[in-house]
Amino acid sequence: MFGTVSSEREVKVPASEAWKIYGTLELSNMVGRTLPSQVSKIDVVQGDGTVGTVLEVFFPPGKPGPRSYKEKFTVVDNEKRVKVVEVVEGGYLDLGFTLYRVRFEVIEKEKEECVTRTTIEYDVKEEYAANASLVSIQTFVAVMEAAALHLIQNYVNN
Repeated sequence: MFGTVSSEREVKVPASEAWKIYGTLELSNMVGRTLPSQVSKIDVVQGDGTVGTVLEVFFPPGKPGPRSYKEKFTVVDNEKRVKVVEVVEGGYLDLGFTLYRVRFEVIEKEKEECVTRTTIEYDVKEEYAANASLVSIQTFVAVMEAAALHLIQNYVNN
């Protein structure tokens, strides 16, 4: 069973500024600092934020879904401002998913404004179809909100 879910957030900073967060490890660092109720920690297993980087993402106790998983950066396109990460070990894969992919996009809207979009694509084996209910965009909505706040505060102050 294949599915997608996505959300967008307008941010009043240039797309090039937003990409400085989304296109690097800074997004992971920011999540670890600002959203401890969503993600307890993120470790860089290998890489420097480019294609091939592997992160291990840990969730706090009591949060529904997997305790942790490893994800790999499969696309980091600085021209199109797109980053794609896929779960490669544990987490959703242990729950019957054959694919769990997150796509981050920064879309230029106007000179001083952009849209950040996060899309989750997943595929789950039919016998585990009930686990599709574990897929939620809410953590990524919180990430986009935290990133937007950080971007607006830092862009205005520069």
